[in-house]
Amino acid sequence: MADLFGLPIALGSVNNLRQQASEAVAEPVEVAKTYARQQPIVGSDETSFSQGNVDGHNPEGRQGWLWVVVTPWVSVFEVFLHHSQQSAQALLGATFDGILISDRHSAYTWVALERRQLCWAHLKRDFTKIAERTGVSQGLGEALLEQEQALFKLWYQVRDGTLARPQFIEAVKPIREQVKALLTEGASYAIGPKEKTPLAKTVRTCQRLLTVEPALWLFITVEGVEPTNNDSERALRPAVIWRGISFGSQTKAGSTFVARMLTVIATLRSQNRSILEYMTEACRAAREGKPAPSLLPQTPNTQERDSLAA
Repeated sequence: MADLFGLPIALGSVNNLRQQASEAVAEPVEVAKTYARQQPIVGSDETSFSQGNVDGHNPEGRQGWLWVVVTPWVSVFEVFLHHSQQSAQALLGATFDGILISDRHSAYTWVALERRQLCWAHLKRDFTKIAERTGVSQGLGEALLEQEQALFKLWYQVRDGTLARPQFIEAVKPIREQVKALLTEGASYAIGPKEKTPLAKTVRTCQRLLTVEPALWLFITVEGVEPTNNDSERALRPAVIWRGISFGSQTKAGSTFVARMLTVIATLRSQNRSILEYMTEACRAAREGKPAPSLLPQTPNTQERDSLAA
């Protein structure tokens, strides 16, 4: 501030301004959470994020986790001290009834399989690991990768408009049958209960995948569902950079600030809106006792309303 604007500022004032900015966007962030939870299709992911115990809110020194729920126009972040189903439900809402795109983390198992799309990028990595092993695993993994390649060759045609959805659905049927048959074969090999051989790893991977097999294919029939969780992983990248620079937070209020600012930044970027202009308006509104501008997608009606409120 002193270098750019000639305004000296104490470290304590920096923290006070940070807290004021956090409070200025608190209400629109809560509205954004409600909006995201009500969307028919969302993606979710999480990454570690350290939170200290300076304020006494983390006495057990738990590892913090930064979670995100992504929709086309709004992305919402939260920091929790658990990497669990409890946190996933707090993020999505216990009554969430939309479609969830995610990885296979057990925290999401409370969402019904028929409303889940598991990430094929993760599946491809699993198939590759199987193919890199020797013996029957190698042939099994290579066959699974062949089916994955055939599936995505079709998917790219759907995405670029050269293959209609009904034809896509029919073309995928033999691929799905073959994938299930290969997983069933892989799960059937006899291994010991505590065996740790490469074959045992293959068998257990196939067994786990069979339990969630219905959730591999939702993107085939439901328009708008993506086969990977790339959008959620992309949304977390700025947070990972922030974590690397700041080493996490020291307080619960600091984690709340991080989550709110990431929500504001990711949401406004998806809507091609100015972050600086929004934060300026939000902080001004807070000082004047007025409502902060909305983070929800702007329509002509909402733009007119915000203009009148200003």
